[in-house]
Amino acid sequence: MRPRPPIRLTEFTGAFADLGTFLPLVLGLIALNQFSPQGIFLGFGLFACATALFYRRPIPVQPMKVIAALVIAQQLTPGMMQASAMLMGVILLVLAASGAISWLARQISQAISVGIQLAIGLQLLWMGLTMMTDAPVLGFGAFALIFVSRFFPLKYLAMPLVILLGMLWQYQSGAAMSPSFNNTPWHLGWPDVSDWGAAATLLVLPQLALTLTNAVIATSVMAKDKFPEDAERFSPKALATSSGLANLLLSPFGGAAMCHGAGGLAVQYHFGARQLWAGLIFGITCLAIALGWNEQVAWLLGLIPMAILGSLLSTAGLQLAWSKRFLDGKPYCLFVIGATAIVSLGVNAAAGLAVGMLLELGRRQWLNQRQLD
Repeated sequence: MRPRPPIRLTEFTGAFADLGTFLPLVLGLIALNQFSPQGIFLGFGLFACATALFYRRPIPVQPMKVIAALVIAQQLTPGMMQASAMLMGVILLVLAASGAISWLARQISQAISVGIQLAIGLQLLWMGLTMMTDAPVLGFGAFALIFVSRFFPLKYLAMPLVILLGMLWQYQSGAAMSPSFNNTPWHLGWPDVSDWGAAATLLVLPQLALTLTNAVIATSVMAKDKFPEDAERFSPKALATSSGLANLLLSPFGGAAMCHGAGGLAVQYHFGARQLWAGLIFGITCLAIALGWNEQVAWLLGLIPMAILGSLLSTAGLQLAWSKRFLDGKPYCLFVIGATAIVSLGVNAAAGLAVGMLLELGRRQWLNQRQLD
């Protein structure tokens, strides 16, 4: 039996490194859509703890960004969120059990994966920069401090330091966000009949391509690269299964649509997460918030400035977008990376994936033809 790894300070800094993606969407669902805060944090807490214990590495858990953003922007109901999460759960489990997700992963070359990561990383970077303009001096100053800290021995302390300084600034300025929320505890619920069809077309279809590429395939590639000794643990089938089960089982209790994510893994790794402790720390914190949610907890979370969350999100974007393939990749690989990224940015990740696969298929056929000639 493998000995239990020791817990290090960097597991704490890595545990909360993905707040730039997590908090804006979660607080938006609570404050703007009146979702149950207990149900949402309970779902993330259980999913994070289960993920940590199963993978024993810092595999992140995040809201499904497209679904959460559309629910917030269009003021959709919790029933729509539940229906979309359960539908995503069923789809992911079917793809995993049938082997379709493993087949799809085999068709994706490293160049395609890097291109998709580049596109998603640039999107996160842009979102973070937009959030940082809320308080430019604070946001861009925090981003610069985080970036420069990577060249110093105590680089992992930069993230908690900028969060603490940001909360102090927010408190002194009196600009703390005070989200209104309901006190509805977690409870077993079920979507209305009308929610299923609307959720499938409005939420599930736009989310599916991003989940398959970023939350499953790209996360698998990145996890295998960062933890090669445990590579067999991070198969696309395993990641699709864990995400599918979490959504199917936890959404009836008020949980949001959830997934893994390559950007979250990149930023957690950057800030020192290496073992299961980061996921457990994050998960237990979410469970504590769910059990103790009140006005004081909402006020404390509201002290974290949007500009600081933007600096963390931009850091995650940079980490995800950069690849050593930009330095040592062959010209055609760089072309595939660029084409995949451009189409992903201009259309969506599914279109970028299709273009990349067509380019790689053409290259293989050309090489085969050369061998025959």
